[in-house]
Amino acid sequence: MNLELHKPSKLISAEINLPGSKSISNRVLIIKALSNLDFTIQNLSDSDDTQHLNKALENHSTSSLIDVGHAGTDMRFLTAFLSLQKGNYELTGSDRLQQRPVKDLVDVLVGLGADIIYNKEEGFPPLMIKGKSLEGGFAEINGNVSSQFITALLLVAPYFKNGLVLTIQGELVSKSYVTMTIAIMKEFGANVSWSGSKITVAPQQYAYDKKQYLVESDWSAASYYYSLIALSPINTRITLNGLFRNSVQGDAVCETNYQWFGVNTKYSDLKIILTKSDSPNPKSVLEYNFLECPDVAQTLVCTCIGLKFSFYFTGLQTLKVKETDRIIALKNEIQKMGIDIEVTNHSIKWTNTSSLNLTNAISISTYKDHRMAMSFAPLCLVLNNLKIEDAEVVTKSYPLFWKHLKKMGINSIELS
Repeated sequence: MNLELHKPSKLISAEINLPGSKSISNRVLIIKALSNLDFTIQNLSDSDDTQHLNKALENHSTSSLIDVGHAGTDMRFLTAFLSLQKGNYELTGSDRLQQRPVKDLVDVLVGLGADIIYNKEEGFPPLMIKGKSLEGGFAEINGNVSSQFITALLLVAPYFKNGLVLTIQGELVSKSYVTMTIAIMKEFGANVSWSGSKITVAPQQYAYDKKQYLVESDWSAASYYYSLIALSPINTRITLNGLFRNSVQGDAVCETNYQWFGVNTKYSDLKIILTKSDSPNPKSVLEYNFLECPDVAQTLVCTCIGLKFSFYFTGLQTLKVKETDRIIALKNEIQKMGIDIEVTNHSIKWTNTSSLNLTNAISISTYKDHRMAMSFAPLCLVLNNLKIEDAEVVTKSYPLFWKHLKKMGINSIELS
């Protein structure tokens, strides 16, 4: 499905019920499956990734073949989870997922006694896993590949006989996601400590005395609305439901980042109100390191392009091993606007020129990547004609995205 987005005369001041955080939902699902605790999860993410994970956890005792589609998080979390579950499993996914490395995680699990072999190419899914109890103990892992490897290990570590002492080697990417993991584990009674490069998890099973767990809405999803407000006239506003003032999500940094573009955030009883309160006035070149919040980098890049602000963004190395190589994908699609950005394996740079013209019609390829579709969508406010190819990719994290944009006055036409 391709969509043509139409620029509205102005955005409607709508109230949006954001989806539950995929990151929080997936962590809580693993904890619930490990512990067999009796509680319900409110505001669970309706994303494809979370639905795949939920189905796998519900059916793993009766099905030996588990296919998680494009869901990299599911692959990593289930690799660790299934290593502890009695049974024989084949864990697989889409062609793209089979190109995303899991070697660092598998090496640690095997070192802790897990029985995992590669079904095709070494270092990549699909995996053959024979689950059993694990002793745990001491392990080391590289911090510069994926924080999800670390999270996968931490979530299951309370069920190792001897717990886990995990030493992180080198620079840790997406640190905020590890911080989130530990905060959620502690909500469920885990004994976790983090000192320097060492994280220690005691062999103490999860416990929870409440009947419900409320998942905060997704700050990554909120980033697209921050971008829309930033690209709008002064006094434009929108209300986003389900966000907490003291969030465990690293992408809550949007509140601070979008102050650069004149967007004000007001908290009010589990919701925020965004208002374009000022004309943007950034430095001559906007510089930021996204090492701890890479999932909002694409959105910030598109916002800067739409506002014609020069920027230099670093800490982007994990973008190359996401649903697509996001750095190259951004370069390819932005070139369609006549803009040439400079990229490396860890950075994106652009210097605005006075001749920049954003009025031409363009069609954005999405590379089977939900964030490519959603990060470019706000540019419909500055482009005369914007088409999003394979627009249904948003179901990976935010199935109602296009319907919610319509509530704001952004209409779309489905193209053949």
